[in-house]
Amino acid sequence: MPNKKPRIMNDYRDLVWSLIPLVLIAVVFAGLTSQCSFSAGGPTQGTVPSFDAPAALRSDAQNLSFPIREPELPPNWQANSGSRDTITQRGGGTVSTIGYVTGAGTYMELDQSDAKEEVLAGHIVAGRYPAGTREIAGQKWVVYEEPGAEPAWVADFGDSRVLIRGAGNAEAFETLAAAVGTARPLPAT
Repeated sequence: MPNKKPRIMNDYRDLVWSLIPLVLIAVVFAGLTSQCSFSAGGPTQGTVPSFDAPAALRSDAQNLSFPIREPELPPNWQANSGSRDTITQRGGGTVSTIGYVTGAGTYMELDQSDAKEEVLAGHIVAGRYPAGTREIAGQKWVVYEEPGAEPAWVADFGDSRVLIRGAGNAEAFETLAAAVGTARPLPAT
């Protein structure tokens, strides 16, 4: 019978030696299932998913009861996502959302809705508060902020409200705000 040392005599080295085979087995399985990859140059940016924003916005314009705008953005901006949401609380409505990746690689989001400004802002960027205004392309935008969080800008277009937010810099916000402000509503038929 082998001479086992008492349990109290085990230390961190024994733990490390017992974990090494488990780690090696996990690495082998991950490699076999192609769930891991190693890159000597560090992380690389993946491909941006493609999303047909013009078709989605045309569909929203035909199916929703408020005006939908299709902003004309720089060619290096790429739509990557879209969705619809419903705000059920009083003053709420439907929200049409399109996500974009800017030329700088940051995400910006465009939300269009018939909800009231405060309700829309509370639904999408809860916790942020109005902290000032900006005028872009003749349209007033209320800037919602919270320390440590990305800002959101909201504009009232009469029959609809537009909220933009994202990780972009001031230039990205101004570009999206100007494009929305100069865009005419899409035909509803």
